[in-house]
Amino acid sequence: MGSLRFYFSLLAAKTAYRALQLTRLSAGTSIIGRYVLKLCPDFLKQCNPYISTKINVTGTNGKTTTSGLITHLIKESGKSVINNAMGANMLTGVVNAVAVSLNPCEQTDFSVIESDEAYLAKIYDQFDADYLIVTNLFRDQLDRYGELATTKRLIQEGINKKRELKLLLNADDPLVASFEGRNKIYYGIENVYYADESLKGKSDVEEAFNCPCGKPLEYEKKFFAQQGHYYCSCGFRRPEPKYKADVTIHREYSVIQIDDESFTIPLVGLFNAYNALAAIALCKELEIKDINKHLSSFKVAFGRSEVKELNGKKTLIQLIKNPIGANEVLKTVDKDSNLLIIINDNYADGRDVSWLWDAEFEVINNNKNEIVVSGIRANDMALRLKYAGVEKIKIINDIEKAVEYIGKTADNNITILPTYTALLKLNRMRILKKCY
Repeated sequence: MGSLRFYFSLLAAKTAYRALQLTRLSAGTSIIGRYVLKLCPDFLKQCNPYISTKINVTGTNGKTTTSGLITHLIKESGKSVINNAMGANMLTGVVNAVAVSLNPCEQTDFSVIESDEAYLAKIYDQFDADYLIVTNLFRDQLDRYGELATTKRLIQEGINKKRELKLLLNADDPLVASFEGRNKIYYGIENVYYADESLKGKSDVEEAFNCPCGKPLEYEKKFFAQQGHYYCSCGFRRPEPKYKADVTIHREYSVIQIDDESFTIPLVGLFNAYNALAAIALCKELEIKDINKHLSSFKVAFGRSEVKELNGKKTLIQLIKNPIGANEVLKTVDKDSNLLIIINDNYADGRDVSWLWDAEFEVINNNKNEIVVSGIRANDMALRLKYAGVEKIKIINDIEKAVEYIGKTADNNITILPTYTALLKLNRMRILKKCY
């Protein structure tokens, strides 16, 4: 049983969340969590008895989509689940999501919590864990994480706190595959096919990855960045996945083949095929039924290949936040669409925007229409596009004005590529309407 503080903080959280919904003063993704922790510092610890199976998703890219897919499939199976669907994945965001959703009068079957890499250990100080998915490790927010070795160490510290944790690891990422743990399950891609060769895009940012022995890794197949079938003369190589897939990428969806089962996912790009494969692997471990049947009804989280409507025009919103992720998104951009790129450098985005020079914006230098740039670092983005060979650039620093402008001037579909805090602002704009 929880303490009086615990029950009071639950009541306060639900009341505050309802007030925020009515007033629209805030999305309520973290602010409630901050106050809950003041009222009940060990709140997550006291939640443990009320949730049967706890799942976490961490890694650089794909956390929100992967956890969203898992949550959707669990719900469709008839089970109850708590999920931080809005992507607030630091400690206060996790507490926020659990506090507004937990019902202490009945048992919740699952929690599916995406967790910031740097906060995983802090979450595991209080919250029990059964499964952890690690999607990938790429350079991201160098001001927060430093180099990849630091990010990997932070996640490993979290893993070490839960010795019986079942790890679902991306076998194709050598950094992820080498995490240490007692119970490891791997998933990976065997072959990638493209229904349209233009979807391959140009080459990715090339980085030399070394084996733990210090020698450069070699590859039999390389899909993007460091992900592929790697090996070293010392014997280190990609582990054999329990869940291995052939993937066919189409312009608006992908097909994942695992043994004799075929799964169609309503998401674009190879990066999303990896996210879906991770979710499918976990749901197979949980013995969730009718996975493919329910994939078609999945609705993406805001800004992750989300489609909205702006002045009657179809508008695709895709989050970008680091060079590898941006490259994969840029491969999917419709060159005939009207493009708006919004770059902020708030804390949640990462203060360091030097990643703009590592991302291959050259792939959109033949975009049919002018490219509009906005946000705090709009001028930096405009300069990067100029060096990428883009000739028609319009700078509108104010995000709302930029959205209004492209909504009025667009002659076709619209694509918006925002960083995280820009995405939060877009989500509050009533001019962007849901598509039904």
